[in-house]
Amino acid sequence: MAKEVEFYFDVGSPAAYLAWKQLPKIAAETGAQVVYRPFLLGGVFQATGNKSPMEVPAKGHYMLQDLQRYARRYGVDFAHNPHFPINTLMLMRGAVGLQMRQPARMPVYVDAVFHAIWVDGRNMGDPAVVAMVIKDAGFDKPQFQDLASDPEVKEQLKANSTQAVGRGVFGAPTFFVGDQMYWGQDRLDFVKEALQ
Repeated sequence: MAKEVEFYFDVGSPAAYLAWKQLPKIAAETGAQVVYRPFLLGGVFQATGNKSPMEVPAKGHYMLQDLQRYARRYGVDFAHNPHFPINTLMLMRGAVGLQMRQPARMPVYVDAVFHAIWVDGRNMGDPAVVAMVIKDAGFDKPQFQDLASDPEVKEQLKANSTQAVGRGVFGAPTFFVGDQMYWGQDRLDFVKEALQ
């Protein structure tokens, strides 16, 4: 059986963006497969009583510096989004919908959305901005809207989020290697070790 790392993520998390950029390399180095688990971070926060570190001023200030440090270490572009926090409900429905209907295209979409939020600083809470970003990534706006409005997609996002909470997830990114959980992009070394 092939090794797998499950990756629970929401595009509204800057730490999930950094993990997204590192996981392909870790998977290649360890011969593992990444299993994407898009979920709604806001729903998980609500269910677990957790909240964004950015809601605690001193912690938020520190986190911004720490994320910059990791971005430099990883050699990836990163900028704090001036529109943060962004309501990611429709964006995550898009990820789930593509995973359900066009799985090979889901990573292209997620990469474009992550880039728009955490590199370009775009306001992905604005439907007009979202439309431009997905068009530039090769997606059709009406088809995307239909996908994100599909009742089955809505239910699957809820199910993903409920499953995450049931497994002990309280934030993003969260990884599972087997039954072992790791939270935070700064735990990727442990994820890699578990996969080796």
